[in-house]
Parts: sequence; structure tokens; C-alpha cells
Amino acid sequence: MLDIKPIQDELRASKIDGWLLCDLYHRDPVAYRVLGMPPGMAKRRWFYLIPAKGEPRKLVHRIEAEALDALPGKKFVYAGIDELKKNLTKLLGREKTLAMQYSPLSAIPIISLVDAGTVELVRSFGKKVVSSGELIQKFAARWTPDQLNAHHAAGRCIDRIIQQAFGQAATYVRQGKTLTEYELQQWILEQFRANLLITDDAPIVAIGPNSGNPHYEPTAASSQPLREGELLLLDVWGKSRGTDSVYYDITWVGFLGTKVPDKHAEVFAIVKEARDAAVHFAQEAVKDGRRICGWQVDQAARKVIDKAGYGKYFIHRTGHNIGQEVHGLGTNMDSLETHDDRPIVPHTCFSVEPGIYLPEFGVRSEVNVYVAERQARVTGAVQDEVIPLLA
Repeated sequence: MLDIKPIQDELRASKIDGWLLCDLYHRDPVAYRVLGMPPGMAKRRWFYLIPAKGEPRKLVHRIEAEALDALPGKKFVYAGIDELKKNLTKLLGREKTLAMQYSPLSAIPIISLVDAGTVELVRSFGKKVVSSGELIQKFAARWTPDQLNAHHAAGRCIDRIIQQAFGQAATYVRQGKTLTEYELQQWILEQFRANLLITDDAPIVAIGPNSGNPHYEPTAASSQPLREGELLLLDVWGKSRGTDSVYYDITWVGFLGTKVPDKHAEVFAIVKEARDAAVHFAQEAVKDGRRICGWQVDQAARKVIDKAGYGKYFIHRTGHNIGQEVHGLGTNMDSLETHDDRPIVPHTCFSVEPGIYLPEFGVRSEVNVYVAERQARVTGAVQDEVIPLLA
């Protein structure tokens, strides 16, 4: 049974009159996560209002009348558009300010899930629509202790698999055998299956100039062989097979040679400094109990790379929230692609992954940071230098 009390407490504290959740064709996975219910048929619109005070209210179509029966509250039904509007008036009631999965000007796209027409419909009843972004943080992005334990368990496996993948690459190059990016990617996925790990997408395995493409995807038809004298980047993310398990997501780089070139080492050192600056900034703020937002963590990393003269080669945000999806619903460390002004809250996790992407090679170093009540900590292994894989 949905426990609405903590949500109502948060609504009152935020001076919001209610949280209006709605869906059609499973467009809003957040609604189902918050309500703790599996997606049903949803071929007709449903609405569920959690008011700051009083009993919830729900509105469903007559041919899907049982869609929200697992949830508490008074039920209204509709068939035609006139009945929808009539009963939507009753559902919305006297509440004036309603939170929805909406982001003004789509400033934070991951939470901008309600279509513009539905927002207009709600506003037509004289309601003020505000973003549910901070509510999502607290009721759809926080981890349980079991999820944190699953994250650590997945992390230990993935850390080991990455080092084994580097070893696999080095063995093939030493022996003069051909091993492509795609083949190494598939080898990693075999290790995932053997360790009962799953992933939404295959890992990034990128050699040389391909490592300068942050979202490079090797394929069977288009993939480069691993070559001596090139940088090898591995970006690997996965989770255990549990229903509510959460991701672990890291990036390491190695050099297929006995000595790392000065240029590679220099660029990695800058990326490492940026990574550590962002992590330290978050750790100090959490320890001191200071409210910080995602965009500020991004700036802590970006300033280091800008100062070193590589700002134009850092072309993505510093990090993203991590949850049941690798790119989770909580705060992103972003002042570039968006301006994420949501605060970082306890019991959430995010990546810190600055990068410098040059035409000849790219470097990214990624760690995961879990935030407890007064402590933020990196949850897995941390790379401190480029690994010379043939040494």
C-alpha cells in the first residue's frame, strides 16, 4: 500500500498543494516508480492526485476502471471528453498549486515527461503547475540499504572485469593476434552473464581516435582492431539481476604499450584533477551540511579543465544521477547541457566523469559517489594514472 504521509509532509514543507501524477501509454515511468505499481494497460488517460492534506483522488477511464484500485483514495470515472473534464474538476478540487513531471522550458529533460497539452489542460482549470523535480529526487531517486549493497556487489565484479579486459587486450596485442573493439565488448558481456550482471546497453570499448568520441559504439560491421601504441578506453556499466537493483558505472583508460606517452599522461592528469576537485567539493559540502546543486559540482570540475586550456574539448556534463536506470532520475552534475539546480540529497548516487576529447585520442575518468546523511564517498576503485598495458 502506498504510504502517502511522507509525500504529504514534503508537499506541505514545499508549500505545494498537491502532486498530480498521470499517464497514457507508459509515457511517465516516474509515476509508476513513485506509486509503487507496475505499469498496467494505460491505453486511456489516468490521473492520481496526492493532496498536501486529505485523501488522494483518482480518475480513470470506464474501460480501465480498475487501473488504480491498488492505490488509496476516492475514485472518479469517465468515458467521453465532457465527462473527463467534469470529473477532472472534481479531482483537482480546491488545490491551487500542483506539481507535475514538468520542467519549465524543458530545462531538465529527464523530468519533463508530461506533454504540453496536459499541462495546458490542468492550467485551464485555474491551477498553477510547478515542477516535481525535487519531489522526484526524494521519492524516486533515493536508494535503500539493499540497493546500496547491490551496487557495491556489482561494482566489485565490474572493477574486476575491467582489469581482466585490459589483460585480454594486452595478451592479444603481445601475441600479434587480432582483437577488435567489438570482440572485446562482447567478451565483457560474456563476463557479465557469467557473473549474473545485466546492462541496458553494451559497454563502450574505444581505441585511439575512437576514444575521442564520448558515446562511441563499436559494432560487428564497424569496429577497429586493438593496436600497440594506442589508448584504450573502457566505459562499463551494469547491475545485478534483482528487481530494484541499481547501476554501477565507471570508465578507465589504458595504453597499449610499455610506456605511457607524455601527452596522454598530461591529459589524464588534468582529467584526474578535475574529477577529484568535483568529488572533493561534494564531499566537503555534504560533511558541512551545505545545500549544493548539480550545476555547482559540474563547475568544480569544469574550472580545472578550462584553466588548463582544454575547455572546448570537455563537451558533456560532469556526471549524472545513477539509479535503477544508469542515467537515473535525480540530480545531474550539469551546468553545460542543462542548468541542474536541484540539490544533491542523501541516499542518492551520481557519477563524476570529466573528459577531454582530442582528435587523436580521448580521456575520461569516471567514479561513482554515494551520498549518505553527512558523508559522500566514492564506491569503487579509483584510477590514478594511465595503465601501461604492455609493461
